[in-house]
Amino acid sequence: MKRIKQIVFFVFVLCATACKDDSDADAVASKGNINEISIIINDVLWSGDIGDSLRKKLAAPVDGLTQEEPLFTLNQYHESTFDEALKKGRNIIIINKGGEKEYTSKKNSFCTPQNVFTFSGKSIDDLLDLIEMHSDEIIMKIKETEICENQKRNRKAGLLDTIPFKEQFGISIMVPATYTYAIENDKFVWLKKDIPSGNTNILLYSVPYETIEQEKTILSNIISMRDSIGSLYIHGQEENTYMKTEEAYSPYLFMTSFKDNRAFETRGNWEMENDFMNGPFLNYAIRDDKHQCYLVIEGFIYSPSSPKRDLIIELESIIKSLQFQ
Repeated sequence: MKRIKQIVFFVFVLCATACKDDSDADAVASKGNINEISIIINDVLWSGDIGDSLRKKLAAPVDGLTQEEPLFTLNQYHESTFDEALKKGRNIIIINKGGEKEYTSKKNSFCTPQNVFTFSGKSIDDLLDLIEMHSDEIIMKIKETEICENQKRNRKAGLLDTIPFKEQFGISIMVPATYTYAIENDKFVWLKKDIPSGNTNILLYSVPYETIEQEKTILSNIISMRDSIGSLYIHGQEENTYMKTEEAYSPYLFMTSFKDNRAFETRGNWEMENDFMNGPFLNYAIRDDKHQCYLVIEGFIYSPSSPKRDLIIELESIIKSLQFQ
């Protein structure tokens, strides 16, 4: 029998449209790929316990992916090479062995948007203590920055008209114009974007409170809801194929807050019944007391031949741009 893992904790999801543009007309724009960190550290420290600790914290596997991918891509540079080009990186960590034990976090030191985190300590143990103490904060800040960067890129590239979302669900959301409507009716919207290796997808629908909250078995209820929607709307090319939650991997469930609304975030994998298609999904069930329901927004990916981490971040940036009107 399949054993379901529930990992529940409280976090506050920052409003995506509250991502502030800290730049001004004269600011230098930061550069770099999404989910990339430049680590300024000498080779000896990088090859030892300090490097191991950084890799363990910042390159840990992403939750919800069947194939292991690191949380961030870490690029190590010797301190002597920290020149003007490297200072334009969006996320920088500087490791200094020597001086008083200290951790600092600064925004937009050399360009914008940018995070610069500095660790200093007289000993290896000092540095290890600081990394252990502040790694969660660093992960949170970098994730926030990368989501905002994705949203900024989406705005520049062009967005779908938000009026239909407001009329149907009472929301605004920044969906790139590269998405098209696969299915649209008065209860359900499926948006799809083709990519070279497959496609990325956004689903929007609403369900009664009891669909999520009945008997307080939240994760089981969300799985049942997803599977019901998949059997109704998300079909493969062959007969009797439909999307369902993959049984071989237990989804991760997080209770959170989304724009001051109670919400449940579920990360896992989907599969196609009677077919071999599968991929990751990210589902938010957001309690909408104004309309007496849960608004469900989900992103899922079919891309069998490529990494999924950055595609998941793209979908997360779309989802977190949602605002209730």
